[in-house]
Amino acid sequence: MSADTLFNLTKQPWLVIVVCLLILTTALFCIRFFIMYWLKKWTSKTKFIFDSLLIESIAKPLTTCTIIVLLTILEQGAIIKEASFSKYIPFSTINIILGLLALILFFDRFIIGTVNYYSKESAVIFNSQSIIKGVIRATILSVGILVLLGTLGISITPIIASLGITSLAVALALQPTLENFFSGVQLVIDKPIRVGDFIELESKEQGFVEHIGWRSTWVKMLPNNMIIIPNSQLSKSRIINYFYPEKELSVPVDVNVHYDSDLEFVEQVTLEVAREILISHEWGVDDYNTFVVFHTFDSSSINFTVMLRAKEYFNRFWVKSAFIKALHKRYKKEGIVIPFPITAINTTQEAAKFKSDI
Repeated sequence: MSADTLFNLTKQPWLVIVVCLLILTTALFCIRFFIMYWLKKWTSKTKFIFDSLLIESIAKPLTTCTIIVLLTILEQGAIIKEASFSKYIPFSTINIILGLLALILFFDRFIIGTVNYYSKESAVIFNSQSIIKGVIRATILSVGILVLLGTLGISITPIIASLGITSLAVALALQPTLENFFSGVQLVIDKPIRVGDFIELESKEQGFVEHIGWRSTWVKMLPNNMIIIPNSQLSKSRIINYFYPEKELSVPVDVNVHYDSDLEFVEQVTLEVAREILISHEWGVDDYNTFVVFHTFDSSSINFTVMLRAKEYFNRFWVKSAFIKALHKRYKKEGIVIPFPITAINTTQEAAKFKSDI
């Protein structure tokens, strides 16, 4: 660059400031890029999860810190002083705000990342992660704002006092919302339902729990639509959880045979078919000790119940269907009769009654 060009630049301080700013910005962000690249390469060689989580958490705060360094250099630079920028731009205040913003971003990303990691290991955290994340973010943001105000010299005592009164008014105004929130917390702690469970509501609606949120719980119904239930209403309702304490469940099948049937032989054949289905069917529980219970002398048949077992509630339909088809085929082969409903009329008794009435 010639001497004349340098002289012309010194006559235009704004142009010098812009050029210096671009050079500094490029240099600082290149340094940031190489630092993050080296740290990610180093943590990729370790199996410890928190070092990788720490590096991911400082990515955005490091960008904010780069801006702070840039502003500090500009503030201390002779060109800025000559241009009297410090009179118009409060560099120290901006740096404080950016520094607190960097801390808020770091704690938010690190703690939320920790929750995400442990939600894969713990069913309690997985079911309540939306509530936990919301509380954490609200707490971090509230504390960060109060610290920022205190650092800037603004008294936070009146603010805290007014927040107490405001909180009471808000609590009264948002009583239904708060009731739903604390009901959601109760659902998470007591765990009557979990995300992924198949439940039946008091209204006889059935579906899979998709989401337990601050205000409501989402249940995906079998027709592939969604029902959204307020947490307060759900916590007061009677719920059947078909996945608790385990997914396996018994499948009763009612059968009837003719009065002339050999019941011992009927029981033997029925158990053979039931065991065969439970072993061969993909959703049958092959080690379940199935059994038969005779319970009713009906008008035209002897009725009994066969107990099967399926791996999940929704699978019970297919297990039951396969058993009925196999049992019907086997009964036909063995000559066991499943009778039609029969109504018998005793003509002798009815004739005697008719004569006595005359």
